[in-house]
Amino acid sequence: MRLFFLSATLAASLVVPATAGARDGLVEPKLVIARGGPAAPRVALTLDACSGAADERILGELFREEIPATIFVTTRWVRRNPQVVKRLQSRPDLFEIEDHGENHVPAVDRPLAVYGIPAAGSPAAVAAEVEGGARAIVAAGSPVPRWFRGATARYSTTAIAEIEKMGYHIAGYSVNGDQGAGLIAGMAEKRIAAAKDGDVIIAHVNQPSRSAGEGVARGIHALKEKGVTFVRLDEGLAAPTAGAAGRVISGPLLPAGEKLARSAG
Repeated sequence: MRLFFLSATLAASLVVPATAGARDGLVEPKLVIARGGPAAPRVALTLDACSGAADERILGELFREEIPATIFVTTRWVRRNPQVVKRLQSRPDLFEIEDHGENHVPAVDRPLAVYGIPAAGSPAAVAAEVEGGARAIVAAGSPVPRWFRGATARYSTTAIAEIEKMGYHIAGYSVNGDQGAGLIAGMAEKRIAAAKDGDVIIAHVNQPSRSAGEGVARGIHALKEKGVTFVRLDEGLAAPTAGAAGRVISGPLLPAGEKLARSAG
């Protein structure tokens, strides 16, 4: 499979490592996008589809209000929800489909468990998880993914380096909107509605029976009512406007072939 290769400088600029875990040495990368400024604040909404069904409370809000989002899908979710995938693909102006792995195992290249989920456990298994997810996306008719987010959104630093060598951006975040779909609706709504200019929100779109999804939908609506612009991650990498301040993840993606140099299940 042909992937997108990035310059070493650009790839390094895309991940802002969070503090490593005290015991397991893992990192949970932070990601922000270029700010729009006071007159045009913007956020990137990212939704994980780990396994299970599709949450129509959230998807309905996105389609109804024409809100862009980046959807991270696993092979399991793609196979279970082919019609939903087709709906997302019917609006490429709104939705970017990216890689959440084949079997929803954490991208950690040594044996351990993350939040009770056994990790991939070796470099080869991490690569298989990434490539397996990408193959399912392409087989379903979407473009080759350029972003990867592993299960639990926690990684070993060596796995991050290998995934970037494969040509992917690591999709961190700055606002945890639903705590793995584990929050009650009101708490999820409050977290998402409080997102600031430049934030990358993570939430889940695969748990329609949980309360959190209702709050995610309401929080998204609240941001729209405030005048916040939603962008996909590919759009969020545009250069910041003059005067935009703060830590910004920015820079255009290189074209294909050019080479220079936590979540709920």
